[in-house]
Amino acid sequence: MKILLLGKSGQVGWELQRSLAPLGELIALDRHVVDGLSGDLSDLDALRATIHQVQPDIIVNAAAYTAVDKAESETELANRVNGLACGVMAQEAASLGAWLVHYSTDYVFSGQGSTPWRETDAVAPVNHYGSSKLAGEQAIAASGCKHLIFRTSWVYGARGNNFAKTMLRLAKERETLSVIADQVGAPTGADLIADVTALAISQVMQNPGLAGLYHLAAGGEVSWHGYANHVIGFARANGEDLAVTAINPIGTSEYPTPARRPLNSRLSTQKLRDSFSLHLPDWQSGVTRMLMEVLNK
Repeated sequence: MKILLLGKSGQVGWELQRSLAPLGELIALDRHVVDGLSGDLSDLDALRATIHQVQPDIIVNAAAYTAVDKAESETELANRVNGLACGVMAQEAASLGAWLVHYSTDYVFSGQGSTPWRETDAVAPVNHYGSSKLAGEQAIAASGCKHLIFRTSWVYGARGNNFAKTMLRLAKERETLSVIADQVGAPTGADLIADVTALAISQVMQNPGLAGLYHLAAGGEVSWHGYANHVIGFARANGEDLAVTAINPIGTSEYPTPARRPLNSRLSTQKLRDSFSLHLPDWQSGVTRMLMEVLNK
């Protein structure tokens, strides 16, 4: 089995290089051209040519345009990478009879209410990033290719920048932090996403009826303010010298950004857990593992 992984250098892509390796021959690309192969999703012709050349059995797309605020002004680029490129991958997968695995986001929803979003709930993105990711989902579904789409949220990894690392840095520099308390979701590790992906691929190859759209997030829920408290509390308990003495909760309205953010990022993972008979650990366990790695404890 031949697997083409796109976005190998991102947080999820980095972990996928590990989790997918036992499943078959893995060709992992980022935006740089290697041996005539390109994983640059902004170059649609090169992307199509690469898939033609590789002839994969599975395409795993972990690449995306993720600059949420910039997407409000760089609409064309966001549309091409998150929308049109998915259409190209889906068309090529359909013609090859290959599987396409893709990652989307809770940002396809309105962010209203407090009930976890289900796969069947109506979509209504509140920013352009969400709209561009929804366009990618729709292009894949319309192509008729065999696919798995995983919507996830609040993704972090030990490698690269993330919210927890930012909080740790600021906690060493400042006595007071102000963190948004009215946005709620579940911090979800890139390693968990990668492991679930590998497990799902193994099962779907045996049972193609499992194809479709799934929500994938760690268990439980927390606000960004609660997340910051957890991170800083853990660091302090493990001997980190921190300057911060107060972590103040603020509302989203007190921290304006070019792109609107959804207040409700909760995702119901019932369908995923039932379909693939798996357990999704609480968000705290993954964050704690990541912090131990970052703090070298």
